Amino acid sequence: MSEPRAQFGDGGRLEPLPIVVEHAAVLRAVGLTKTYATGRGELELFRGLDLTVRQGEMVAIVGESGTGKSSLLHLLAALDTPTAGDVWCGQNRLSSFTKRQASEFRNRDIGYVWQFHYLLPEFTAQENVAMPLLARGMGRVAAMEQAMVWLGEVGLADRFDHRSGELSGGEQQRVSLARALVTQPKLLLADEPTGDLDGRTADVVFGLIQRLHTAHGLTSVLVTHNLEFAGRCDRMLRLRDGKLAEEPVL
Repeated sequence: MSEPRAQFGDGGRLEPLPIVVEHAAVLRAVGLTKTYATGRGELELFRGLDLTVRQGEMVAIVGESGTGKSSLLHLLAALDTPTAGDVWCGQNRLSSFTKRQASEFRNRDIGYVWQFHYLLPEFTAQENVAMPLLARGMGRVAAMEQAMVWLGEVGLADRFDHRSGELSGGEQQRVSLARALVTQPKLLLADEPTGDLDGRTADVVFGLIQRLHTAHGLTSVLVTHNLEFAGRCDRMLRLRDGKLAEEPVL
């Protein structure tokens, strides 16, 4: 990534030029290291890990349980901070954020889908989808209108007034996908988004993610154990021994 240089502004002040992201890289991890303190010493998940995700790509990250796939995704979403190295999303260096800035960044630029839907049970599907917009200060009427648009995108407009307990597992995950995308983020991060679903429902949800990725020009990174789904992405990266290695897709 190019470093900013100085230029003179209208008032004669030196002002930084915008950072130029080479090759339209939306997301970059550079020299990423993550260690955790345990009762038996330090656990190192990865050291010197590099990753580049370009505009419009759908990238799958695969690997054995415990290799740090979810931890990596947390770093990419500014949900956690690295022990060393940097994550850049566009011009944003995530480790420079305060907690408030990280929260605002996630609400503005990141759509995150978890393995478990984490819908609020006391609210309807429409209200759950509207939550990120309400959190950023949008009026309730406008937020609820946008929520309905996205429920339509995931095929659940007719279930808008159902609470999470009245929805099937696949429907719950589709609502969580609508909630992740209602803010129209630049980047979709999904951590085992089909992991709790049966085979047929998982295929439907993954197909929906693919369709929305293409239709809305998303850049997406998915962690999955499903190699068949991973093979349908643009690239498949395996996390092993603290490094990412590219593998052929189907």
